[in-house]
Amino acid sequence: MPIAVESFWRALAEHGERPALAEGSTRLSYAELLAEVERRSAFLRELGVRRLALALDNGSDWALWDLAALRADLVCVPLPGFFSAEQRQHVLDSAGIDTVVTGDTAAFAPLGFRPLTVGLCQRRPVQVAALPAGTAKITYTSGTTGQPKGVCLDATLQLRVAASIWEACGPSGLERHLCMLPLAVLLENVAGLYALLLGGALVELLPLAQVGIGGSSQFDLTRFLAAVERAQPNSLILLPQMLLAWVTALEGGAPLTDSLRFVAVGGGRVAPQLLERADALGLPVFEGYGMSECASVVCLNTPAHRRIGTVGRPLPHLVLRLAEDGEVQIGGARMLGYLGEPAPAGEWLGSGDLGHFDGEFLVLHGRKKHQFITAFGRNVNPEWVEAELVQQLPIAQAWLHGEACPTNVAVLQPRSAEITDEAIAAAVERVNAGLPDYARVHHWLRAEGPFTAANGLATANGRLRRSALFQHYRAAIERVLAAQPL
Repeated sequence: MPIAVESFWRALAEHGERPALAEGSTRLSYAELLAEVERRSAFLRELGVRRLALALDNGSDWALWDLAALRADLVCVPLPGFFSAEQRQHVLDSAGIDTVVTGDTAAFAPLGFRPLTVGLCQRRPVQVAALPAGTAKITYTSGTTGQPKGVCLDATLQLRVAASIWEACGPSGLERHLCMLPLAVLLENVAGLYALLLGGALVELLPLAQVGIGGSSQFDLTRFLAAVERAQPNSLILLPQMLLAWVTALEGGAPLTDSLRFVAVGGGRVAPQLLERADALGLPVFEGYGMSECASVVCLNTPAHRRIGTVGRPLPHLVLRLAEDGEVQIGGARMLGYLGEPAPAGEWLGSGDLGHFDGEFLVLHGRKKHQFITAFGRNVNPEWVEAELVQQLPIAQAWLHGEACPTNVAVLQPRSAEITDEAIAAAVERVNAGLPDYARVHHWLRAEGPFTAANGLATANGRLRRSALFQHYRAAIERVLAAQPL
């Protein structure tokens, strides 16, 4: 067993009778957690499990089975609940899963799994893909195509990230963490569960619906507020759109619990304006940046080292540099490889993100592949402009197009059908006031409807499918541009 993994178990044992996991009225101490993990890991070994998939809602069961797989030195594959049936089958087949832990074993019968005992089903996979040596977890990224891609990670890297997170955040006095994101997402699994357990905190786990999360992009603010008020956590991990909704509610008079000490936000660009609004409310928000290929977090702002407009300083276990074209490259923390592909070569991992350094702090510009060049030769990162647009209350979604065009066109989805074109135009004008001329929204179209996975205009976790959006709105954009004087 790698030294980092042994250190993890020793650290948990040292926490003794302190509370470790809570789910409603049920609690487990660290001693009880370790005993239960030992029992489950022995059970998995007896069953001859090699590759285990977790198809569970957030809760103590998810955490215990995940830790049991780590303890038994098995390959663990989280199955996000927001994956489609086709994506789920792709994960199970491509990873060669032989056992699934699930609350619905019947759902896996058509895929060749037979029930073993309550909550477990098993099969003999038709084929078992070769994995890089040391693979402990395969996390699937939703990507921008239909089939998710498997990222193979070892246990040591995951726990190294967790240790760095605790080193950076622990001094904030974090004793109680409420999981707000799916545990099947690496950010909550490693930077939330593992990091807080390593530090001896209490991790509260509730079904996602109870904290306001539904599917890949549904957010019930009322349930979220109630969960935070009830749990009184010291720390949370949020996505930018969740933070935006929360800040807007607080500005409208919603109460703010005084227990919060560290609210991490990541998973997408966060407009500096939103962080300034959070500051004004006394909400302790810290932006970070990460990649699945690096076992989640790469950079993080902290109370001791914070600069709004940046994603923070690199975590201590890794180093960053910039390529000649401005791409962020990462050294010292990388995946073992993508499932079914050759092992990565070289010491540096290209992130695909463009950025620059402000002292020790990293500033991101956007995805390298998303950058477009206007007809006047100016480089524009649309994610920057889109993040500013969705800060405006009337605008729910935004996509900016300007490749080889003399002016930029945005397609905007309002937050409700009642929002007028005049309100949208005023919102666009407010955003444009803070942008250089080449990045401004020169023209805009009202979207025909939301960008969703169902209509192919977004991925399952809400990322824009830019090529699909271009094909869908191409004729409308060409009409707008043709109407403009030369």
